[in-house]
This record gives sequence, structure tokens and C-alpha cells, in this order.
Amino acid sequence: MKKLTGLVALCCFAMTLSAQDYVELDYTFKQGDGFELSQESRSETYITVDEVIQRTTRDYNNKMTIKVTEATTGRFILTWAYTDIKFNFNAKNQNIFVDAKVPNPAEPLQDALKLMLEQPFTVELQSNGLIVRVEQLDAVLEKASVAFSKLKADEQVAYKKLLKDQFGTEAFRGWLEQLLVVYPVHGIKNGTQWEESVPIRTGLKGRVDLYWNLQHWDSQTAKVNGTGNIKTDKVETFTVEEGIQATAAIDGKLTSNYLINLESGFPSICVQNTEMNGEYVYLANRKKQLKKDLKVPVKIVTNASYKIKQVK
Repeated sequence: MKKLTGLVALCCFAMTLSAQDYVELDYTFKQGDGFELSQESRSETYITVDEVIQRTTRDYNNKMTIKVTEATTGRFILTWAYTDIKFNFNAKNQNIFVDAKVPNPAEPLQDALKLMLEQPFTVELQSNGLIVRVEQLDAVLEKASVAFSKLKADEQVAYKKLLKDQFGTEAFRGWLEQLLVVYPVHGIKNGTQWEESVPIRTGLKGRVDLYWNLQHWDSQTAKVNGTGNIKTDKVETFTVEEGIQATAAIDGKLTSNYLINLESGFPSICVQNTEMNGEYVYLANRKKQLKKDLKVPVKIVTNASYKIKQVK
């Protein structure tokens, strides 16, 4: 009898140890929870046209609030708003630096970004991290575009495209899909790898195959490493500068390191690096003085860091 009792106790102890090896990762919020997100990033694009390298840089230093306005089983509505936007765009010897809070009468983009501040839009998020939809952001950009109304028609088109490319719904969703970890639906242990695939949403067409690996976890945090294989669709067209149509044959890799807050599921800290290489093919367009298709080597490098803290 004593041997049987001891065996049962040993089995229970072994099961307890086994259970402690696993952690359940998901997004867990209560209605009214509040967070602040800060972003610092730089993206550099190099294209080579007729053996001349053209460099475009984009720098962001943004802050956002996130409020949980609906919380049900497995589903959340998060209301987002920009509270600070600093954006620097440099291309073809033209430099646009904008601080949304600092008046700059000479730069129409400043007024547009100022109009974006404190304007709410929503993200519907599943508890595993899949984004269902982003809503009301198009309306925010439409309101901000009023700042371009006094410009010439071609300037309005150019500024609206810049605003949409950097802050529009597709750009925001693509950014958020690569920032948030999509968690597995079951408990995992150190060394577990899982994956998800999402579309590229930056104007290019293609997919990002995302892979995550749980490196370590304790009672409060988890360290997760992420990689993403980026591959564009070589046939689909997109619009580059000055209305030129092009296709893209580009491959790349995204690497991410996360410190996850287990209470909410949000990354407290995330550091990301992306490098993509390949070529654009500018399609022949006589109106743009392109008599035949033009192959343009491309390299895109992005370094970014993010912090999310709970404030309520």
C-alpha cells in the first residue's frame, strides 16, 4: 500500500513538473485597459537607375495610445490614436522633416499630420493575435488631406500618396501584422516553433512567412525570437513614383526579438531588422519616356524598435 501511495505521489509530482514546462501565450485584455506605444525606425531604399544609385530614407518617431473599448471571449476592439508624429522623408535631394506638434507654414505635410493627432481608429484583434480588420483610419487620412487643398493638383496627388503610403490602412495593418506575434492555440515550451503567413501590405504584392520561437519564459515575461521570409509576386503590378507601373522580384528576411508581457500578451520591447534585395521592372510607358521595360536593382533596409507599456 505504501509503495502504491508513493507511486501515485511520484506520478502527480511528474505531471506537475510537466505542466510547469508549458506556457499559454495569448492576448488578454479587460475593457478599459490602456497602453502607450512608442516607435523609432529608419527605412532606407536604394534603387539603381542607369547605374546611378538613388537613396530614399524614411524616419519615424511616433507615439500612440491604445485603449481596449470592447473585450469578449477571444475578440477585442482596440481604439488607437496618434499622440505624437515625427517623420523625416529624404529623396532626390528633397528633405521633408515634420513634427506634427511644431508649426511649419512652409510644409503642408505638417498640417496634415497635426490633423491626425488624437483622431481615433479601431483594430479588431483575436486573442491569438490575428487582425480581423482596421477601421476608421481612412476617414482620419481623409480629414488630414484637407491640409493639401490649396496645393496644385499634381502636388495634392503626390502628398496624398505619400500620406497613404506611410500612414494608410494597408500600411498600418502590414506594420502591425509584423509587430504582433500570432500565438499558437495550445500551450508551448521552450524551443517550440510556430508560424503564420500574411500578405505584404506596403504597396508591393507578395507574402511574409513568419516564424516564431519561444526562447525562455518566467512568471511575468517570455522571450520570443521571430524571423520572416519575404517574397514578392513577380507578376503583380504596383505604382512607383510619378505614376510608373512596375513589377517586383524581391526576397528578404525580417528578424525580431521580443520581450513579451504575459499579462497582456503585448511586447514590452521589440527590436526588428529587415533587409530586402532584388529588382523592380519599370514597365514601358511612352508618356513617361520609357520606350521599353527597365530593370532597376533595389535594396531596402529597415531598423526599428518599439516599446509598449500599460498605463491603465
